[in-house]
This record gives sequence, structure tokens and C-alpha cells, in this order.
Amino acid sequence: MKNKLNIGCGNDIKEGFVNLDITQLPGVDVVCDIENSLLPFENETFEYIMCIDVLEHVDYPKVLKEIHRVLKPEGIVEIRVPHFTSSNNYIDPTHKRMFSFRTFDFFVNNTRYNRNYYFDFQFSELLFSKITFMNKNPLNWPFLIWVNANKTTQKIYEETLLRSIAPAYNVEVKLKK
Repeated sequence: MKNKLNIGCGNDIKEGFVNLDITQLPGVDVVCDIENSLLPFENETFEYIMCIDVLEHVDYPKVLKEIHRVLKPEGIVEIRVPHFTSSNNYIDPTHKRMFSFRTFDFFVNNTRYNRNYYFDFQFSELLFSKITFMNKNPLNWPFLIWVNANKTTQKIYEETLLRSIAPAYNVEVKLKK
């Protein structure tokens, strides 16, 4: 049995993964509407889960709970979503949510917000958090390095006019169960 899951794979079929999507496309192993159904797997099935460009389309707390359920202890979930300043939020009519680098802190034990009571599941650790920028815009080069130097610079970026000068592209995180 494959111990890696690629949620919302679309046409990005990954070798060695169970590839899951809402539509039966070539290479899709499992068809599932993750917003309206439970993931069709046993508890603690996967060591690694990819969820790339998916959570902005769904009621994501419910989906994260399901990801947590099927992830093995110490397992990792890699997530990429559009940053709230990204123009992609407004281009795709199926986008329902926007994200900050701080959004996922609400799903991790002992973070600055300490909101463990919001949800009945928690990841143990936020391993990685990054704000990405479109590389084609030369104004973004200084931000590529500075913004992700630490949580403080990420916060300064999001809370000041810098976010308007150089809009971000995505938020990328890795969470550990």
C-alpha cells in the first residue's frame, strides 16, 4: 500500500502516491469530493500528504480535520494556498477562501494564538511557513529573501503597505501531526 496521498491532484499525478481528485481524470486513483465526504481511508494511513492549491476551494477546517485523521503520528502534510494579496484569489471563480501565513497557526498546538479550543484536532508542530512571490516581477526580488527571514518580517509584510507594493503569490506550510 502506498503511504503518501496527493489530495486534489488534478493532472499532477505523482508516482508513489495515492492520487485523489473530485473528478476521474487519467491517473486518478480515488475519486472523492473532499468538501462533502470523509476521506475514504482508515485512520492513520498516510505518512505524507500533499494538498497543493486545494484548500482555497473548500471549507478547509473540515478538510484539515480529515487530513489529520488519516495522517500517521509524526506524519507531515504539505499545503500550498494563495496568499490573501494574490490576484489569483479573484481570477478563479471557484476560490472561496484567502490565507495568511498565520492562518495555519490556529491548527497547531502551542502557537501564538493559543486557540486549541476552536477545533477538536491539532497538529503538533508547524515545521515550515513561507510566503512566495511571482519571480517575474523584479520588484519582488528583495521580498523573496527579507519577508521569509522570520515570523516578524512576515508579519511586518502582511500588516503594512509592503503587501500592496509587492503582492504575494502563495503561502506554503508543512504541518506535523
